[in-house]
Amino acid sequence: MEREKRGWARVLLFILPYIFIAGGIQILGAYVCGIEYPSNEHTYIEQFLLKFFEFLGTLLALWIFMKYVDKRPFVALGFSFKNRRKELLAGFLLGTLIMAFAFSFLTVLDEIIFKSIDFNRRDALVSILLFAVVAVAEEVVLRGYVLRNLMLSFNKYIALIVSSVLFAAMHGLNPNLDDMAFINLFLAGVLLGISYVYTRNLWFPIGLHFSWNLFQSYFGFNVSGQDFYSIVKFDIQDANLLNGGAFGFEGSILAVCIQIFAIVFIYKYYKCRKAINDI
Repeated sequence: MEREKRGWARVLLFILPYIFIAGGIQILGAYVCGIEYPSNEHTYIEQFLLKFFEFLGTLLALWIFMKYVDKRPFVALGFSFKNRRKELLAGFLLGTLIMAFAFSFLTVLDEIIFKSIDFNRRDALVSILLFAVVAVAEEVVLRGYVLRNLMLSFNKYIALIVSSVLFAAMHGLNPNLDDMAFINLFLAGVLLGISYVYTRNLWFPIGLHFSWNLFQSYFGFNVSGQDFYSIVKFDIQDANLLNGGAFGFEGSILAVCIQIFAIVFIYKYYKCRKAINDI
């Protein structure tokens, strides 16, 4: 029991090995593939390959820690798929609907000015692979390992807040980051983690994280300040807090409102479901 309560210590112990292993394999992969590293100019395929190698390093670091430090099976991170297909689909649909609403709402208000459609099948497919890798990697680290361990040491809501701060801090070097963007990244951590608090399962946050990033990109927004392939092309005449400016939707006050609403909805849903199960 005492060992279980040292979850916070395992999180601290994990940080540096994770950075070195994931970063080291990413650098090695870039060298093998002949990708210039570091560089701000990468093709979409190069972006995917870099994220894929980082993903492999992430899985290796987690496997080492789960086997030799936590001494738990890898699936205990939250990968049980039994009766979880609906959660994966629900997360995917929620992210899709949020981005569709954000685009439509800002278009109606003339905050963004539609220009054209630019569909490239290869780039669209690469984006799916890229954001799938990003979603799984970030969720398994921040929710599967960090949040799970913090909940062994602290109140579950304190653990959620701490893990959400770490999630926002992980994006601290992203371009065009400002105070509003940081608040939104923190809220995104809460939104992605609130279901895990009740289910200890990663499929809902993975589905939400994946579709959030993918359709944010497809609809023409920057993703956490970074430019990726977009099917929809639009202009922003006046960068402001409503449209998020160069950081994208995640830099907007609209994102704050939507995320708070979604967090409350998910919280109420699981509280009600728990109350029904306790009857």
